[in-house]
Amino acid sequence: MSIGFLLSNPDEAVVWRGPKKNALIKQLLDDVYWDNIDYLLIDTPPGTSDEHITVVEALRDYNPDGSILVTTPQAVSTADVRREITFCRKAALPILGIIENMSGYVCPNCEECTNIFSSGGGKGLADEFGIPFLGCVPIDPELTKTLEQGQNFVEAFPNSKVARIFSDVVANVIRVCENQPTP
Repeated sequence: MSIGFLLSNPDEAVVWRGPKKNALIKQLLDDVYWDNIDYLLIDTPPGTSDEHITVVEALRDYNPDGSILVTTPQAVSTADVRREITFCRKAALPILGIIENMSGYVCPNCEECTNIFSSGGGKGLADEFGIPFLGCVPIDPELTKTLEQGQNFVEAFPNSKVARIFSDVVANVIRVCENQPTP
């Protein structure tokens, strides 16, 4: 679910301040018919803003399993995630794990993965704070294409390296939610 689905013009910007934005977040969480779902993933911008506080407070009655923090390998991103770890701990929101996104680039011809940024920032952060590390997801041009076409990447490229990585990350998330150790 996205506010984008509610706009009459897809090019329209949503420029709302705190109270109106926070009311919409609460309304989306409370009024959307989520049916009987196993997992609800909420993608928030980096940082620890009002949106994060609103989401945590609105979900508290539902007793969420916790949060998954996503970082890129670079120091500027891991610094943001350090603050998010502190935020989660202050908000008594368990941290299920950390994922390192943009962890290399997968060549569309040979599937070799090359670290175009740095690597290991997410794993290092997880180790430092004693948080499960859920996996590294590299950049794959085929992923971008399928998403822009509204396709399911894992179904379109089931034998690709990145599809296997996504499957492993999902399996690790499920293990953590079921209180089983990650490999």
